[in-house]
Amino acid sequence: MTGPSESSRASRLGPGLILLWAGLTLGVAFLATPAKFLAPSLSLTVALDVGRQTFHLYNRVEIGLLLGLVGLGAISTPPRGWWLALAVPAGVILTQSLWLLPRLDARVAAIIAGAVPPPSPLHVIYIAAEGLKTLWLLAFGLGGLSPQTEGASWLRAATLPDLTPAHTKD
Repeated sequence: MTGPSESSRASRLGPGLILLWAGLTLGVAFLATPAKFLAPSLSLTVALDVGRQTFHLYNRVEIGLLLGLVGLGAISTPPRGWWLALAVPAGVILTQSLWLLPRLDARVAAIIAGAVPPPSPLHVIYIAAEGLKTLWLLAFGLGGLSPQTEGASWLRAATLPDLTPAHTKD
């Protein structure tokens, strides 16, 4: 049995770590990466090579964050919805690590070698996966930091408000 402070460790630390993760993803995937392609002095091959290194390093950081959050949930009593909240980012990271990054690496290597690979949806899929992961992390992180900590507050943060007219409510 866990004590009161131990049982709430995931509730106290988890949302902050999840928001940190969401912020890192916003900074890496949606700010720094597009910005590098706007720099006129940076060649395409250099930008692609820097991007490849950045995303491999960031993938390792994300695996570390995920394992840390899994460990936090394992040593304390996590809030309801904790494991579901981690399932989507885990699925995205697994897909990126085992399928997307190796294929994107092959495309980058071909471009750096001077080849022109055929069009591919891989970058769009990667961006969509990053968007899904980021929105999911924000919903859980912000919901976990709300004053209402009972139940699946992370899910309430991601749902639409009740727009039922007041006179029809019980």
